[in-house]
Amino acid sequence: MTNERKTAFISGAGRNIGRAIAVSLARDGFNVVVNGSTFGAACEETAAQARAHGVDAKVAMADVGDPAKIKKIGAGLIEEFGAIDVLVNNAAIRPFAPFLEMPEDQWDRVLSVDLHAAIHLSRAFLPGMVERGWGRIVNLTGMNAMHGYNGRAAVSVSKHGLWGLTKALGKEFGGKGVTVNAISPGPIDGDYGDEELGSHIQSQVKLIPVGHLGEPRHISSLTSYLCSDDGGFVNCQMIACNGGTQT
Repeated sequence: MTNERKTAFISGAGRNIGRAIAVSLARDGFNVVVNGSTFGAACEETAAQARAHGVDAKVAMADVGDPAKIKKIGAGLIEEFGAIDVLVNNAAIRPFAPFLEMPEDQWDRVLSVDLHAAIHLSRAFLPGMVERGWGRIVNLTGMNAMHGYNGRAAVSVSKHGLWGLTKALGKEFGGKGVTVNAISPGPIDGDYGDEELGSHIQSQVKLIPVGHLGEPRHISSLTSYLCSDDGGFVNCQMIACNGGTQT
């Protein structure tokens, strides 16, 4: 099935930033594909909120850290929608572990979800963008792409890699109508399902010059702009949305 509307795929869209982005793009008139590997009910709720804006929305539950699953869902989505026009790489895991103590399989898992997923998803959807002469890729990097953090070496390596991917793909595909940019959120308020993580994020307020946490809507509004025609001259950039936080 083809659809005249453009279609956006958002990974990790069950809640918080991912949900806000999916709903914002639906408000902009995009069909949306809501991806998650867990929290299926939350993903269904995101899709329902997107449909309220009169677009098609479907849930594609899959572990984006698994290349075989990406290939499978990618082929199915292209058959259904004709192409994926917007790719938002939001899914990430952020385990804390001292560098010398993190098991190799955990290192590999972080790289798979936080970096390799964006590579495989881009390879799946870029051909359709190039064929149509229009596409947007937005990578969510975070402050781990700007600073190295104690106990977060694997995340920092992955997010630095995602920043490099952003610049390289933007240069390679910009002339084909596809822009590639990154957003680096600062501490964002939300439902993290982890009391320790939530407390850590709340503790970051003292580092933010504007004096409060960000909200998912701050990131989703910026994403909407980058995915619009008006945002078409922004390419190969990483835009920090962090209230002025420097560390």
